[in-house]
Amino acid sequence: MLQKIVIRVKHKCKKCQSKTLKIAAMSTGVNSVALEGEKKDEVVIIGEQVDAAGITSLLRKKVGHASLVLVDEIK
Repeated sequence: MLQKIVIRVKHKCKKCQSKTLKIAAMSTGVNSVALEGEKKDEVVIIGEQVDAAGITSLLRKKVGHASLVLVDEIK
């Protein structure tokens, strides 16, 4: 079952955006990662059996403020 996870991350620069994408893509079960929103402040992760809380926690440690917005299953 595929999941759609949206995490809002405050980026300080373009390097932080690429670091966020790299961290999210390295997690197990992730199929695709994209930046969305007006300011490219939302990370959309699609995958199977992805640990949303774990990715959010890791982004807080490595990048900065991150908050979990949505976890939904794709039918």
